[in-house]
Amino acid sequence: MSIVNSIRAQLVPINREGYPFIAVFAVISVILYILWVPLGWFGAVVTLWCAYFFRDPPRVTPTRDGLVVAPADGRVSQVTNAVPPPELGLGETPLPRVSIFMSVFDCHVNRSPVSGRIARMVYRPGKFLNADLDKASEDNERNAFLIESAGRRIAVVQIAGLIARRIVPFVREGRDVAAGERIGMIRFGSRVDVYLPEGAPPLVAVGQIATAGETLIADLAANRGSQTYRVD
Repeated sequence: MSIVNSIRAQLVPINREGYPFIAVFAVISVILYILWVPLGWFGAVVTLWCAYFFRDPPRVTPTRDGLVVAPADGRVSQVTNAVPPPELGLGETPLPRVSIFMSVFDCHVNRSPVSGRIARMVYRPGKFLNADLDKASEDNERNAFLIESAGRRIAVVQIAGLIARRIVPFVREGRDVAAGERIGMIRFGSRVDVYLPEGAPPLVAVGQIATAGETLIADLAANRGSQTYRVD
């Protein structure tokens, strides 16, 4: 039993959303192998990639009031000021926005950037443009969260991409979430935007690689130098 547990400990967990896809690819691989062995090996590679795509590794999230962590794995594609989605009711004043682009090789499980309550969650159908484009934040299919945290409001927007065809939320409106908690995922290549409170300076730069639940993207505390944070 200890050997089995040891092996399990070395394997990266797979999110349950991926099991149907992995099963389908595995069955197809067997059929292709019967028809022609090289095709079967190709199918096996695709099946392994599918399992890799749906990986859901544990993360260690820094916790302290005011810290904002990345909601997604991937490359920081934009750090700018932009008007948040109108469905969240945050007004028309541009807010600091950090955009993280997830390629098909990044983990696509999204996490809450802060602890708080999901005050609003709104799904909007739309197009499937390249998620790296600026206009994707307005035109593409999206699912937006408004999280109230210690008197502050932070918005998280899941944006479908060129080949992404489904946004899957794991939480509901009105629920409390912890920083780093899983809130959803997007299939298969997409982007996540975080809108910070007005005047909050982002701590990341364009081109930086972010890790969901771990990379700090902002510190909303008034006096950062005199405070410390803990890792639970």
